[in-house]
Amino acid sequence: MLLHRLYDDDLAQASYLIGCPDVGVALVVDPHRDVQAYLDLARQHSLRITHVTETHLHADLLSGARELSARAHAELHLSAEGGPDWTPTYPHTPLHHGDTLHVGYVRVQALHTPGHTPEHLSFLITDRHGDTALLTGDFVFVGDVGRPDLLDEAAGGHDTRFTGARQLFGALRDHFLPLPPGTPIWPGHGAGSACGKALGTQPSSTVGAETQRAWWAPYVARNDEDGFTRTLLADQPDAPAYFARMKRDNRAGPPLTPSTPLPALPASAVLDGLLIDTRPRGAYHAGSLPNALHLPDGPHLETWAAWLIDPDADPRPLVLLARDAAHAHALRARLWRVGLDRVAGYVTDLHGLPTRPYPPLPPGALPHDAALLDVRTTAEHAAGHLPGALLRPAAHLTRDLQTLPRDTPVTVYCQSGARSAAAASLLRTRGFADVRELAGGYAAWTAAHP
Repeated sequence: MLLHRLYDDDLAQASYLIGCPDVGVALVVDPHRDVQAYLDLARQHSLRITHVTETHLHADLLSGARELSARAHAELHLSAEGGPDWTPTYPHTPLHHGDTLHVGYVRVQALHTPGHTPEHLSFLITDRHGDTALLTGDFVFVGDVGRPDLLDEAAGGHDTRFTGARQLFGALRDHFLPLPPGTPIWPGHGAGSACGKALGTQPSSTVGAETQRAWWAPYVARNDEDGFTRTLLADQPDAPAYFARMKRDNRAGPPLTPSTPLPALPASAVLDGLLIDTRPRGAYHAGSLPNALHLPDGPHLETWAAWLIDPDADPRPLVLLARDAAHAHALRARLWRVGLDRVAGYVTDLHGLPTRPYPPLPPGALPHDAALLDVRTTAEHAAGHLPGALLRPAAHLTRDLQTLPRDTPVTVYCQSGARSAAAASLLRTRGFADVRELAGGYAAWTAAHP
C-alpha cells in the first residue's frame, strides 16, 4: 500500500492518495480543487486514479472531488449518512457506514463518525499484508477532535453544537477506541486550522497515542459526556464567515475549473475590477489603488482571500497584480481552492494608473476622532486591546461591514500590522473614505505605552 499525504500549509489541510502498486490503481481522499497535483503524483507512481471520495462536506475549502473524478474518469463516492441537507446534489455513488471500496488489493471501509458534521465518514484502510491506517478527516486530529459548532457559527444552525458534541463522543467511544492501539491515524488538518482548537503540529499519530495523551481521552474513558461537551465547546476559535459559502457550494457541486490560460489585461481593465495587489506590504503602502485589495503572495493568501472577498456581495471581476503569466496562474490556482473563480486576468504593474500612498500611522499619532477597529481574533482582543476599540475579526469583516461607521475616520489594527493592511484595503475597496492603519499593530502600541 502506498499512502501519500498532500498538505496545503495555508489552509492547514491534508488530502491523501492511497495506491495499490501491484495493480496500478489509486484512491484520492479529500482533494483540493487544484487537481493536477494528484494526477501528477499518480503518474509518478505509475498509478491510475480509479476512486475519489471525501470525509465530509468541507467548510474551509472548495472541494476538488467532482473535478478530479471528471478529469481522471474515476468513480466518485460520497457520504449518504447525513440526510438530504448533507447530501451533495450532483451525481455520485452514495457511501454508508460499513460500505467497502476495493482499490486493487487495498480495502477501504467507511465508518460513520458524525459530530463535526452529520454526514462525516472516516476511512479504515487495510492492505493484503494486514497493514492498516485510519483517515480521520475532521473527526480526530493529533491532540484534538473536530469542532461541532460550525453549523451554529457559520451555517445558520441553532444549538446544533450540543447534538454534534454528543455524536462525536459516541463515535469516539464506538468506532475509535475499539481499534488496535497501533493503528496509525492520518487527520484532515494540522495546527492553524479553524476546524479545532488544539490541533498538534505532527502530521499523524496512532490510536494508542491519542487515547493516552489527547485532552478528550479521560472524558471518554470515564463515560463523562457532559464534561466532554463542556470542554469541547469552550474557547473554540472564531469561525470564518466564508465557511457558510463553502458548505453551500460544496453541496451544490463546485463548477469545473477553466483550462484556458489567464490573459494579460490592459491597465484600464484594473479600474473596472477588484485588483488583487499581491506585492509585499511596503510596496502596497508606497502606492496602490482605492479598488485594490492587499493580499500579499505568502503563506496566508488563500485564507485571507476567503476572509475578505465575498463573491456573493461583490460581483466585480478579479484582476491579479502578478510578476508574470506563470505567477498569475499559480495565484489563480490558490484562489480556486477557496471558491474564488472570477479571475479575469492579470497585470504586471500599475504604471499610468492613479495610484496613491497609504502610509500607516505611527503608534504615537493615533487621531482622537477616529474609530478604532481591532481585526484580531476574539481571544486576542480579550487578552488586551486599545481603549474603545471595536472588535471585528478579519475573518468576519465582509459580514460586519454594515456595522462600521462611515461618517468618521477609521484606524485599523491587528497584532503586528499584516492583517490590518489587508483589512484596511477591504474597507477602501468598499467605499470607506478615510481609513488608516496602525504601524506595527497592537504589539507596537503596547511597546510605545508601557
